[in-house]
Parts: sequence; C-alpha cells; structure tokens
Amino acid sequence: MGREIAQVMGHESAEWLERPERATEENPEVLIEQLRLKPGEVVADIGAGTGYFSRRLARKVGATGKVLAVDIQPEMLTLLTNRMAAIGITNVVPVLGTATDPMLPAACVDLVLMVDVYHEFDFPREMMQAICRSVKPGGRVVFVEYRGEDPALAIKPLHKMTEVQVKREMSVLPLDWIRTVEALPRQHIIIFRKRSLPQSSGPTP
Repeated sequence: MGREIAQVMGHESAEWLERPERATEENPEVLIEQLRLKPGEVVADIGAGTGYFSRRLARKVGATGKVLAVDIQPEMLTLLTNRMAAIGITNVVPVLGTATDPMLPAACVDLVLMVDVYHEFDFPREMMQAICRSVKPGGRVVFVEYRGEDPALAIKPLHKMTEVQVKREMSVLPLDWIRTVEALPRQHIIIFRKRSLPQSSGPTP
C-alpha cells in the first residue's frame, strides 16, 4: 500500500533494546499504563526481542495472566528466557514464530502489542491475518510506531509510520480503529479492536 518494508533488526543488536536511555526516549511505563491491562489477561508481545516489554506486561497481568513472547529469531528467545529466569518472572511463554505466522492458538489473546515491529514484517498482510485469528472477538491490537508525520524525528523514514498509513493497511482486516494516543515522546500508540462475530438471528420462520 505504498510503503517500503524495513529490514528486521538482528539478534546481534539485542543490547540496543536494553539501552538505559530507552526509558526516557520511549517512556515504556506510560505505554503500559495506556494499555489498561487487567489481571488474568493474555497478551501477545509480537517481536518480543529480549523481553523489554514482555516483563513489564507480565507484571501487569499478574500470576493469573500470561504473556506470549513471540519472535522469529531463536537467539532472541534464548536471551529473553534467560532474562526472565534471572528476574524470577514465570508467566512469560516464549513462542517461535515465522515471517508469516506468530504460531499462536486461535482466539486466545486479549491484546496484541507490537512495538516498533510492524514496519519490519516481511509479509505484513499474511502476518496480520494470522495475528487477527489469534485475537479474541473484542480483543485489541496495538501498534506503537515512530511518528512518520514528524520529519524532525531522527529515525530513518523506513522505521517510521504515519497514523494514516497504519489505518490504511488495517482497513482490509477485521479491525476497527478505537483511538490513537499521543502520550509518548516520539511514538504513536494506535489501538484497534477486533470485530465481534455477528450474532445469528436464527432460522427465519
């Protein structure tokens, strides 16, 4: 839909995901609060990397909830698993996905979170179709992307997205835009809801 796809960041750059300045550059705690998660919910962290957001999500959904940490690089999942074990988090489940499928069960997820990930999908249409299958009716799909509308933002254009472009690409999916939150210093939080299945009216008498 008129957008060039960016390259996936390799596991060799994993340390960049854990850089100390990320806390001030991106305000991750503000993002987590804006998601309005509830204890017991199931969250899929797509492109989880080292688990920077997975561990924050895990604390929010609590012991009765679960975070499905999806990545296509086994090396990233090894780093994530080791880090979770070191800090005693037990409700994060690593999931090895593919470029076209997060490998999640159908209708199992309350919320999908993608932080600076969607623009790197090699097959965005196929991947989003598979992601939508994993979301419960009424569940949410959240994109966090650097603002493509801001030319002054020192991020390569391929690694930014406009709100209009995200909405355009989601328009072919069973997703309805709810709101866009501009509470972060440099990124949009663009939130969609999966359409509920239409209720059957039963046979016509």
